[in-house]
Amino acid sequence: MNRALRKIAFPRLMLVLFLTGIGLFMFIPIVFLFNNALKPLNELYLFPPTIFVQKPTFQNFANLFLRAESGTVPFTRYFFNSVIVAAATILAVVVVSTMAGYVLSKHRFHFKALIMGTIMISLMFVPEMVLIPRYLVVHGLGLADTYFAHILPFVASPVAVFLMKQFIDQIPDALLEAAKLDGATDMHIFLRVVIPLTAPAVATVCIVTFQAVFTDITTSTYYVMDETMRTMAYFLTSVTVNIPGVAAASLGAAISLLMFLPNLLLFVFFQRKMIQTMLHSGVK
Repeated sequence: MNRALRKIAFPRLMLVLFLTGIGLFMFIPIVFLFNNALKPLNELYLFPPTIFVQKPTFQNFANLFLRAESGTVPFTRYFFNSVIVAAATILAVVVVSTMAGYVLSKHRFHFKALIMGTIMISLMFVPEMVLIPRYLVVHGLGLADTYFAHILPFVASPVAVFLMKQFIDQIPDALLEAAKLDGATDMHIFLRVVIPLTAPAVATVCIVTFQAVFTDITTSTYYVMDETMRTMAYFLTSVTVNIPGVAAASLGAAISLLMFLPNLLLFVFFQRKMIQTMLHSGVK
């Protein structure tokens, strides 16, 4: 009996050690990013480069905020724009994707297969393929230099619709039929049954949308010419322009950490719901 247990335990132990090693290896870039942001200039250009900072300093962040305050538009305006755009976009994407996913999953109608096929094909598109159509739509609707120019390009999210549809597929039809027998309307079923059960998928859609919107600079570059309407990602990306290489490296290290930190925190807090979504939606 003990010998059999040992035969089972040893491969499992080796698997755990192997996966732990991979996890630690994948964690190295995150450690490097944090340490790089705290390195003084002389450590940024050490050769060979070091992972861990020797004399940590916040001077890179101080230089970044001094650079931000010296501009014509205050940094707080860029930050405010990013918060408004991210919140409004997440709300719009969640509403559209959950409603579309529910209809595509639990209702029968003409051209349903065609619509799903279009969504699947659009998942393969790179953002550059839809850049010109989005530009024409935004300017054709007169939305340039407004918050809607940032929000509208992200509302039609094939990834979000696909995730929600796949997750809602796992809800038993018998549960929805029982709600209908109790007199519930489609809207009541959607709000009282479907939405609570799809909370993990909604959280995942929020995270994916936030990551896409928070780091995006295309809307500020192509659809918005008014500097006061541009986002923080655009400002942080353009702040190193016309700065000498050494100084730009220190600012770039601080910018990289600032752009990465919100995404890391979101994933840490909602990782369980993301894993549930992957398990139920078939997305790996």
